[in-house]
Amino acid sequence: MAFANVGGAVVHYADEGQREARAIVFVNSLGTDFRIWDDVARPLASAYRVVRYDKRGHGLSALPAGPALMADYAGDLAGLLDRLAVSGAVVVGLSIGGLVAQELYRLRPDLVAALALCDTAAKIGTEESWRQRMEEIERGGVEAIADGVMQRWFTADFRARRLDELAGWRLMLTRTPKDGYLTACGALMRADLRPTCGRIEVPTLCVVGEEDGSTPAPLVRELAGAIRGARFEVIAGAGHLPNLEKPDALRALIEAHALGAAA
Repeated sequence: MAFANVGGAVVHYADEGQREARAIVFVNSLGTDFRIWDDVARPLASAYRVVRYDKRGHGLSALPAGPALMADYAGDLAGLLDRLAVSGAVVVGLSIGGLVAQELYRLRPDLVAALALCDTAAKIGTEESWRQRMEEIERGGVEAIADGVMQRWFTADFRARRLDELAGWRLMLTRTPKDGYLTACGALMRADLRPTCGRIEVPTLCVVGEEDGSTPAPLVRELAGAIRGARFEVIAGAGHLPNLEKPDALRALIEAHALGAAA
């Protein structure tokens, strides 16, 4: 395990692979830690430098006091990449991680050579939907929303056949610190990157699981349409987390995108 003090708060991260190669940086989704990238990231470490981290209030990373904006999450990542002397990276963001990646590009384009935006959008949900979720969590903790989240994260086939994995990922969700989850919900509620996503000029891949129940394919396609030259791909047989259901398919798309960005 590795830890770094970034802006006065401890960030848990992993820095693996080929240190002289281009970096691929992974930003995880709401209610998860960086272990969700294991099956995608580890095979890439034979040819790339692979950086993963827990965003604030998730996993083993600290939660600074007070509310946060998406720019604060991007600032945390920028501080970590500066600490690791990483620039010109392929930044892969899943769900909220995709918004963090977009904000990182806006704030520090020097750090981003290409983007892979997975199961995400420029605006996710509404103020009403996020307030409702936050109220449920305030009353009953993250456990109160867990079953509904599993239905959005995973396909019906996964939920029926891969019961042990489903139980494990549910535990990851419910063990997310309540305050960390609520802070991220507040940032998502306030985030609207539609005015700025069209200014993205680096090669961008937008990917969605065919059965994503959180950011459905039309929403991700809309994001791709707003970014000049963005490529849009659908992964069959996957829900909101194709990195867990179809890691080989997602890894192949990311690796091809990284190679294309380097050409």
